[in-house]
Amino acid sequence: MIEIIPAIDLIDGKCVRLTQGDYAQKVIYNEDPLEVAKTFEGFGIRRLHLVDLDGAKAQHIVNHKTLYNIAVHTSLVIDFGGGLKSDDDLRIAFENGASMITGGSIAVKNAAAFERWITVYGAGKIILGADVKDGRIAVNGWTETASAELVPFIGGYREKGVVRVICTDVSRDGMMQGPSVELYRLLLEQFPDLYLIASGGVGSAADIFALEEAGVPAVIIGKAIYEGKIDLKSLSALH
Repeated sequence: MIEIIPAIDLIDGKCVRLTQGDYAQKVIYNEDPLEVAKTFEGFGIRRLHLVDLDGAKAQHIVNHKTLYNIAVHTSLVIDFGGGLKSDDDLRIAFENGASMITGGSIAVKNAAAFERWITVYGAGKIILGADVKDGRIAVNGWTETASAELVPFIGGYREKGVVRVICTDVSRDGMMQGPSVELYRLLLEQFPDLYLIASGGVGSAADIFALEEAGVPAVIIGKAIYEGKIDLKSLSALH
């Protein structure tokens, strides 16, 4: 069964969603992320994808207090990302309750640091964020497109021990018009043992079933929950 991972994106300590990573298209869905996290937990959800959008913009961790609050008051397994650029950022994230961290831009711009994190913390705690735009890796909150192509990028880090990858199709993020099923199918053909986490575009339970049929192990869902396209009862039945 595909693993359902709800997302909470943070700006100013509030639960928000963006469209295609555009901060100008911000919608605040709840002033209290802990309340949202507890609601997920109440429906049997075990995992949470928590993104520090302030951190992504500032290039260092910002919303660690919110991370701590959720970690202390729920039993959710939290993967935390957004602006993690230094060893100190990682220390703060793990000390405040993150079970895993996601690194995207750092894996492109400072590969030595990201590889060191894999060695120090273990591949089970370090998720590779592979955000893709027109076949290439997008970095710095998707404001830049790197020269790295998706498949070689993932392949290089697989050789260095990465076992989990969150792959987001930037063009579909927040659109709720369906995920990039064929892209994920291609990645799983290339890397059959990869724990691939699909992200972006999910707008219905049918989208989740399509990903499951393609063999995708896990999916991150955000806007579709907040907009009522997928209700929590459906989530509890699926996961």
